[in-house]
Amino acid sequence: MPGPPRVYADANVPAGLVTLMRHELRWDVFFVLEQEDLRRASDLEHFRLARQMRRTLVSLDRDYLDDRRFPPAETGGVVVVSAPDEWQLARVLRRVDPLLRATTGQGSAPLAVASGAGSPVSVLPFEGCKIHVHPDWRVDDSLPRRRRRRRRHR
Repeated sequence: MPGPPRVYADANVPAGLVTLMRHELRWDVFFVLEQEDLRRASDLEHFRLARQMRRTLVSLDRDYLDDRRFPPAETGGVVVVSAPDEWQLARVLRRVDPLLRATTGQGSAPLAVASGAGSPVSVLPFEGCKIHVHPDWRVDDSLPRRRRRRRRHR
């Protein structure tokens, strides 16, 4: 059974939101501001480190949405959160929570990867994907759109 969502909160995420992620949502959060050597690291370094640590990157920085600088294929998942205040940011994260707890991605193969014998499973539900969540965001906005097969009438 997978453990809690593993996220990498960059320096743009307010400490109050990190507290919400840890205590209310029960996420396993690696918070950059608690790491002296990473406080001033570049966005690219955070992007790479989140992937290396098998964590979904959570940020308020819209720069991560630039696919040229931050290719989706090279990410363990990126969630960019936008809202006018911390209360609404928290509200949006609560809506993202069920998606981060998913054990499969867009395809049918599970994204759970065992980190060693008898150890918890690391799940990356947004591996290779980025989502931008905001107060008007709906869960359906993030799910892959499936093309309907047109039936040929004979």
